[in-house]
Amino acid sequence: MLADRRVHTTLPTHDVDRLREFYEETLGFEPLALRPGVAAYRAGDGSLFVISRSGGTASGGHTQMAFTVPDVEAEVRELTARGVVFEAYETPKTVDGVAQMPAGRGAWFKDPDGNLLGLFEFAEPI
Repeated sequence: MLADRRVHTTLPTHDVDRLREFYEETLGFEPLALRPGVAAYRAGDGSLFVISRSGGTASGGHTQMAFTVPDVEAEVRELTARGVVFEAYETPKTVDGVAQMPAGRGAWFKDPDGNLLGLFEFAEPI
């Protein structure tokens, strides 16, 4: 059944090669697999994600992929130094890019195609 299967996120793009630059040069990922119209990347704890050529466009209105981090403020500082721009929100209210929420702290940024990515530091380990 599906509950026993690995899950991954697929992020849409009109230009895989252009978006690869952001994930590889800015965020520091190395490709796991390259196929026509697709680039796959491995992240922590065996997780993975892909960017895939698509005719669709990301709305950027909701988190499409999030990374669990031990210190969200440190990650925001490091990524900001690499040129990443963090979103500012009223709900949840962000201060210097970071929002405090009941389950922990979060921050969000968009890739060049508008895919909304999150960083989340859980208050309680999960």
